[in-house]
Amino acid sequence: MLVDFRPHSKLNDPTPLDLTTSLAPVVGALREVSTDLGKVRLVCDWIQYKANFREVVDVRPILPSHGPGPAVVPLGVRDDTVEIAVDVRRSAVTSPEEVAAALRRQRAGGRVPLEDWGPGSRSCVWDFNARYWKDLDLWEKATGRGYEQALPGGESDARNRDAARHLIGDLFRVWDALSDSDSLPDELHVVELGVGNGGQAKVFLDEFLALDGAHGRGYYRRLRYTMCDYSQHVLDLAREAVGEHRARVGLSALDATRPCDALGLLTYKAFLVYVSNVYDNLPTDEVAQLGGRTYQVQTRAYLDGTVAAELAGTAGATAGELPALVRELLRLGPAALAESEPERFADTDAAVAFWQEVWAALRLEERYVPLAGLDLYSLAPSVSGEALRPLLESGADLRMHVSNGAVASFVDSLRLLHPYGRLVCHDIFVTDVQSYRTHFRGPGKYEGSVVNWVNGPLLAHVGRRNGFDVHYAPFAHRSGGNIVTMTAQVRD
Repeated sequence: MLVDFRPHSKLNDPTPLDLTTSLAPVVGALREVSTDLGKVRLVCDWIQYKANFREVVDVRPILPSHGPGPAVVPLGVRDDTVEIAVDVRRSAVTSPEEVAAALRRQRAGGRVPLEDWGPGSRSCVWDFNARYWKDLDLWEKATGRGYEQALPGGESDARNRDAARHLIGDLFRVWDALSDSDSLPDELHVVELGVGNGGQAKVFLDEFLALDGAHGRGYYRRLRYTMCDYSQHVLDLAREAVGEHRARVGLSALDATRPCDALGLLTYKAFLVYVSNVYDNLPTDEVAQLGGRTYQVQTRAYLDGTVAAELAGTAGATAGELPALVRELLRLGPAALAESEPERFADTDAAVAFWQEVWAALRLEERYVPLAGLDLYSLAPSVSGEALRPLLESGADLRMHVSNGAVASFVDSLRLLHPYGRLVCHDIFVTDVQSYRTHFRGPGKYEGSVVNWVNGPLLAHVGRRNGFDVHYAPFAHRSGGNIVTMTAQVRD
C-alpha cells in the first residue's frame, strides 16, 4: 500500500496534527473490508473548505490502461486499482466502524447519482453554479446576505483603493507616452470581467476621475469602461453602483470563457482587461500522473441514498424521481419550477429551499480513467493537452486542475489587448506545481457557487506560447490572504 500524506505543514503546526489518530480509523477499516492492500493508494488531504463535495473517506477506482488479458506492467510502474481518499481534518473524529460502514455503503451502491460519469468540467455542479448566478437575487433573499459576505473577510480585494490608484497610474504613464508621440486613440478602453455588485468599478472610476483632474490631460472624458458579467442581476446592481459615471460605462452580458463573442469590436483596443475572482469560478477538469501513467479524473454528482429519500419526501417524490426533478430545477430555475410543479412546491420560496438543500447535500464521486494521449485531449479551444506535459512530468505523482475555463477566458481576453495593453487578474492561483502535491486546491463551495484554485503555471505556459509574458505576485495592498495578482502583457 502506498500512503501519500499531502498536508505536510500540518505536522509542524503549533498544535500539530496527530497522524496516528487521523489514519488509524482508515487503516482499521481497510482490514475489515476485503481489499488487496498491495494495489491501494491511501491519499490524505486537509480539506480546508467546510462546505465541499467530499466525504470523510472516499473510494476512487483506478481503471486499467490495458485491454482484455493479463496486464504487462513496465518495471518501476505501479499497477494500483483503487485510491482511498481521506480528509484528515475530519477523520480524526471518525471511528473505524464508521469508516468501514461508509466504505461498505459505497461498494453496495447506496447513492443516488444525478448524472453519468464524465470530465469534471461537464459535471452538473457547473449547472448549479450557473443557476446560482442567474438567480442570485433569490438566493440572497433566502439567506439574508449578499454573496460577497461569503468571501474571506466579507469583501473582495477588488475594492482596494490603493490597488485602483496603482492601476490607473500605470495607465496614465502608457497614455502619456502615446499622447506625446501623437499615437493615443480617441477612445480609451478598459474592460472588467466579473463586475460583482459594481463596487470595484465604482472605486476605479472614482479614483480615475480624481487622479485625472490632478493629472490634467482629460483622459476621463475619453474613457470607455465596459462592465461584463454572466448574470444580468449582477449587471443591474453594478449599473446602479456606478451612478454618476454611467456616461463612461457600457454593459455586456457574456460567457467569461468566450469574451470576444460579445466584445469582438474591442479586439486590440483595450488598454486594460481587469479580472477579479472569476477564473476560480469557471469549469475545470483534473488530470493526474500516477505511478508513471496519465489519467483524467472523471466525476459523477450524487446524493447519499438516505438524504435523497428525505429530500424527495419534502417534494412529494420518490428517490428515483429526484434526479429528473433536480434537472428540471437547473433548467427552469426555482421560480419557474414552482409554477410548473405547484403540487410539489407551494411557491418560489419553497423551490429555493429545495435548491439550497440539494446543493448542501451534493457530493462528487471520482474515478481515474487512462488518457490515451495528451495530444488527443482538448484543453480549451486552440489549446492542446500537450501544454500539460511539462507540468505533469515534473517529478513525482501529481494531480492538478486543468483550469479549462480560465485558460479559454485568458486566451480569448488576450485578443482584446492593445499592443500596449495588459491583463491584470486577482485570484487564488497555484503558482508552483509542487503546491498541488502538498495542498488541497478545490473544489469547494462558496454559497451556491463552485471554487477551485487556478493553475498558474499552466496559464503562464500558455501565455508564453501566445507571445505574452505572465508574472505572479502576492496582492500588494493587503497583508495575509491567498489572493495573487497575475499580469500579462506582450513580450518585449
